[in-house]
Amino acid sequence: ESKFDAILTDPVSTCGVILAKHLSLPSVYLLRGVPCGLDLDARLCPSPPSYVPSVFTDLTDHMTILQRVKNLLFDTQNLFLCDFAFEPYSKLASEFLQREVTVQDLLRKGSVWLLRLDFVLDYPRPLMPKIIPIGGLNCAHKELPPVGLNPICSLTPKIFSSVILPLSPTQNWLLSSCSGW
Repeated sequence: ESKFDAILTDPVSTCGVILAKHLSLPSVYLLRGVPCGLDLDARLCPSPPSYVPSVFTDLTDHMTILQRVKNLLFDTQNLFLCDFAFEPYSKLASEFLQREVTVQDLLRKGSVWLLRLDFVLDYPRPLMPKIIPIGGLNCAHKELPPVGLNPICSLTPKIFSSVILPLSPTQNWLLSSCSGW
């Protein structure tokens, strides 16, 4: 018989969440986020649609009134999608735990939420004390390209040039280093 201190699980795959409840163990959730926003409700974290853009929208944190309405409608639609998507898991959890329970109820029992988000890449949002952003956890360290770009620059005379707009700073640097601008 083994004794465990906690369960580290991804709450999108609800089996670990159900197991943590069954074994009465604290659970540590590691996730990027649930597209429908169930995780926001479960961790009791405010996500005001007035300035926090919904996932899968092209909105920023600087929205006009019409964009805020669009964001609110998108959030409302996501709640129904979430209920539909997680209903089978709620039934599974209720059957396994021998009492009526929803996935959201189980997720609220999480002790710590380790979120793979980075404030450099994501828009500002309120976070609760048990939420710890750990951006870059899944990123591998890559070496920078060598200073000499001979394979790319050697192709430059053979390529018919054209104008590409807009260019990123990296693309500008690459073109200028190849053509000697």
